[in-house]
Amino acid sequence: MKALHFGAGNIGRGFIGLLLHKAGYSVCFVDVDEAAVQRLNDEQAYKVKYLDDEGTTETISTVSALNSRTQEEEVVQSIEQADIITTSVGVQNLPRIAPVLAEGLRRRTADSSKKLNVIANENAVYASSTLKKEIEKQVSSEEMEAILGQTGFPNTAVDRLALTSEEESTTALVEPSFEWVIHTKDIADTGLPRIPDASYVEDLDPYIQRKLYIINMGHAAAAYYGYLHGYTTIQDALTHPDIRQFVSDVMHESARYFVEVFPIAEAELERYIKKTLQRFENPNISDSVFRVGRAPMRKLGPDERIVTPMTKLHSLELPVSHLITAAAAGFHFTAAEDEEAVRIQTMISENGIRRTVEDITGITDTRLLDQLASRYEELTLSKRMNGYLKKG
Repeated sequence: MKALHFGAGNIGRGFIGLLLHKAGYSVCFVDVDEAAVQRLNDEQAYKVKYLDDEGTTETISTVSALNSRTQEEEVVQSIEQADIITTSVGVQNLPRIAPVLAEGLRRRTADSSKKLNVIANENAVYASSTLKKEIEKQVSSEEMEAILGQTGFPNTAVDRLALTSEEESTTALVEPSFEWVIHTKDIADTGLPRIPDASYVEDLDPYIQRKLYIINMGHAAAAYYGYLHGYTTIQDALTHPDIRQFVSDVMHESARYFVEVFPIAEAELERYIKKTLQRFENPNISDSVFRVGRAPMRKLGPDERIVTPMTKLHSLELPVSHLITAAAAGFHFTAAEDEEAVRIQTMISENGIRRTVEDITGITDTRLLDQLASRYEELTLSKRMNGYLKKG
């Protein structure tokens, strides 16, 4: 069985590629990094190291790679021959891979009736649907109809931390815990066995939203609040009892949204939050607040991890004070190497905090806007008067 995976980064190699390999697929990676492509082709293997106490290492073999910039025809041919296609390129890059995917799928429908699933595994809601829309822009309506006649675009919820080893850049570092949830609704019946390490569900929404509004939200809150108080890694920040308590409180606050919207027991969410905090605190991980907090304009935007639960709970007249603090801390994220962070600070300087909050979050409720702006100013004053939280 042949798998074609777009994205040879840490998630591609340490998560999706790894599970496809374990499912019996030979995996061909597609990337624009020529050095990574060459290395995979030279070694035909790579290593995955688990961030556990034992430092367990696994070698993944029978792999190859293609450069989508210089080997476009080979990529198209591989699309025609693949038994499954997956991605982990970042949701912002889906439009970039859509043209070559569209061409490969168009040729495939002309030459074969073999069914196929294209699964986008991105840190975003309904990424496969997003990719499908991008492909639709590249072909005629008749061609798209033919593609959809034999191609499924099932959405997923994915969760695994994957990093690059500083000592050995070819090794993907991954936490032991992971979740790959695939929506059965849009799966094409290929006749192939299901991926053993993936879960298949009829209702994906609770899994997507639980991940985005508890894990991703909590991670971003830890990054922004930790950065505000002078920490450079999530793990170090959580050693401070006040920061740890804040992250726990903001996740519990957001969890109220799930109790209101989904039939999920509070006890189940309590276990989920406890497990998530333990993952954040993993002493075998050193996860930079700059990596976790990067792209704050997106992460503080509407329909995103902090703003959505905040506005939903606010509309229900439920407490949102911790979510407000997390968002306000995000507007204090001044990392000079992050273009979005720099742009936010420019907007605050030119337009003031309230207008900036309104423009970026899309919040229109004046009471909530006032609370956010006020909390931002409180954090500004506290930082000026008291400096960072005392460590230890």
